[in-house]
Amino acid sequence: MDKDMFGGRTTEMETEGTRTMATSIIGEDLIITGNIISKGEIEIEGEVQGDVYCSALTIGEQGQVTGGIVAEDVKVHGRVNGSINAIRVTLESSSHVEGDICHQALQLEHGGHFDGRSRRSDDPISAAAEGKERSGLQAVSPSENRVKPAKLQEAA
Repeated sequence: MDKDMFGGRTTEMETEGTRTMATSIIGEDLIITGNIISKGEIEIEGEVQGDVYCSALTIGEQGQVTGGIVAEDVKVHGRVNGSINAIRVTLESSSHVEGDICHQALQLEHGGHFDGRSRRSDDPISAAAEGKERSGLQAVSPSENRVKPAKLQEAA
């Protein structure tokens, strides 16, 4: 047992179990050209011109993605021009999506704009990987860590 900063006792499991990743935020004044890969959550208030792979994605009202999205949970308040592959997709009333959506669950709020095809799949994330392999592109899952920090590379 360890003591926390207030003198209370914590177990290792409690200490390790409470770790969470911070949300990565792309601000309104930022434009990113290229793919984004994250193990955690991403909030886009600016513009991304490329594919986004993450565990959870929120696109703010001013946010915009031109490219594919692969995530477990996607909430769109802004604009998407490209495909979405996710377990849960929510298109809020201010959303504007042009592209196909492959999902387990899809929710479209009144006022949201969706122009594309919707396809239900038990495993929409794998469906995205299969589509990329057929097109000759390298498939990447949102939880795959493609870049190892220098300390991990040295230890390997």
